Amino acid sequence: MFDWVGGRTSELSAVGLLPAALQGIDVKEMLVGAALMDEETRNTVVKENPAALLALSWYWATDGIGSKDMVVLPYKDSLLLLSRYLQQLVMESLGKEYDLDGNRVNQGLTVYGNKGSTDQHAYIQQLREGVHNFFVTFIEVLRDRPPGHDWELEPGVTCGDYLFGMLQGTRSALYSNDRESISVTVEEVTPRAVGALVALYERAVGIYASLVNINAYHQPGVEAGKKAAGEVLALQKRVLTVLNEASCKDPAEPLTLEQIADRCHCPEDIEMIYKIIQHMAANDRALIAEGSCGSPRSVKVYLGEC
Repeated sequence: MFDWVGGRTSELSAVGLLPAALQGIDVKEMLVGAALMDEETRNTVVKENPAALLALSWYWATDGIGSKDMVVLPYKDSLLLLSRYLQQLVMESLGKEYDLDGNRVNQGLTVYGNKGSTDQHAYIQQLREGVHNFFVTFIEVLRDRPPGHDWELEPGVTCGDYLFGMLQGTRSALYSNDRESISVTVEEVTPRAVGALVALYERAVGIYASLVNINAYHQPGVEAGKKAAGEVLALQKRVLTVLNEASCKDPAEPLTLEQIADRCHCPEDIEMIYKIIQHMAANDRALIAEGSCGSPRSVKVYLGEC
């Protein structure tokens, strides 16, 4: 796999396919579904291109500036993780400070959600009657369990019927209060259908990025977080060195946060040093000689052994 392939777009690479194959999923069928969707989403006739229609729907719903959040509600247990996957794919791809011309635009599209219908009870009340800062994406699966495997909860009404009723009822309830929604419908959940869904959303993200003139395929914000994490770990090593030197004296020398910061030659990082000490004390890697982490100025700390 090429090293420029981002994690969020590696679902259909060796990184994503190997774990799927180990679970017994037919990865060849996933790739067939993705290839079929790729062909559909290369159509230059917009109304016949599902990814273009999806991207344009996002653009219309959010005024092209991410003014509304996207709530993803898949109505199938086997699609439980779809909203989490889309959260990373969409937000990491579209959450950008600058456009391709170097203008500060602070673009993005916030994604959250869970599984309908059980988990929707956590937020449908607000979605219908609260602040109108979202649009919903319903993921509809037409086929229920195989014949003979779907329980009847009452004569003539199966579990699948209830799920269908909840989806359509929720959609109607939102529409009646001027809440927008998009419905993405698949025949059934199969490896081919999942591969097609992944390809659909990958292409939709790319098209939307073109509409708002941003780069969907880099992640400077993520890299900044990784760099900052490395700096914190480097600072922790310096703190440990300072504490070790003080703790090995006879008698041991407990240090205040200010003393630790000074000896680390980074007084500007005293807040981070406090967080490091708090973390170490909670995990029995440093001892609080005086005071408590709840009152940082009172703290004196040393290592239990040098």
